[in-house]
Amino acid sequence: MSRAAMIKTVHVGCRSLGIDGETRRDLQLQVTGKASITDMTDGDLTLVLGALKARGFTPSGGAAPRRKAAARGDVRFCHVLWAKLYKAGAVQMAGAAGLNAFVRSQYTNAWGAAPIDIDTLTDHRKIATVIEALKAMCRRADIDLEAR
Repeated sequence: MSRAAMIKTVHVGCRSLGIDGETRRDLQLQVTGKASITDMTDGDLTLVLGALKARGFTPSGGAAPRRKAAARGDVRFCHVLWAKLYKAGAVQMAGAAGLNAFVRSQYTNAWGAAPIDIDTLTDHRKIATVIEALKAMCRRADIDLEAR
């Protein structure tokens, strides 16, 4: 674990245990002899984390894993367009969940059934239809499709 991650984990642990800043510094002083977290070595930080764990802190695995990118480039482009629409405020739901809800709501009747996840779509004609619809939404929202 990097130094920055260890410091962050100390702060998260104190917050989850309800330990305020003054009490945290007292704990650090008691465990390492140093009140300031910036003066501590990696070994000192490990000792403080151990003391927090002894008091009941259980660190989580960190941030949720990122969604794997779609295998097809044209499907990834759908995600890019959807992100632009969300950033501009043209759609309410962000990410893959919003894009998948859009595809289901717009194309279930036309296609007979819509995929649960657009990333599983393989028919290039259907993907092109979604791209054109998203581009049209971008044009209506005055979103520059050439800008990154």
